Amino acid sequence: MARKKSGQGSRAGGTPATVALAAAGVAHTVHAYAHDPAHPSYGEEAAQALGVAAERVFKTLVAEVDGALTVAVVPVAGTLDLKALAAAVGGKRAVLADPAAAERATGYVRGGISPLGQRRRLPTVLDASASEHAAVCVSAGRRGLEVELAPADLRSLTGAVVAPVGRV
Repeated sequence: MARKKSGQGSRAGGTPATVALAAAGVAHTVHAYAHDPAHPSYGEEAAQALGVAAERVFKTLVAEVDGALTVAVVPVAGTLDLKALAAAVGGKRAVLADPAAAERATGYVRGGISPLGQRRRLPTVLDASASEHAAVCVSAGRRGLEVELAPADLRSLTGAVVAPVGRV
């Protein structure tokens, strides 16, 4: 597994997520692994490839809450509670967004959507379980690339609301 330290995101090959982390001066580690297109779950693949507990690897899902795109960051070991997501942002109803709409809004492809460095900053909700860990991993903006950082830094950089929106 390849590792990059903080500040390398702005070099050639960086993604908008790693560039945003470097620009903010946030301590992080980038982990690259060989993505297997046949793997049934991007998040579980990342956890296995990195040798990290699935509870510490978070997936980025885009949903529509009352018609507005909203990002949910939840552990790959569980699922998104759409009712809880809607409540966390003061909405009534949430559904997963159309993948093409999610890709257009974030600038990332499905399986590589990062909560960081999105084309358009969307309201974000970080599952409360993130605070149980010193560091969590999220997509660094492409399949086969994860970034590890403190949950407080993730919350700060995304402007996330923290709420229990994941279900095991």
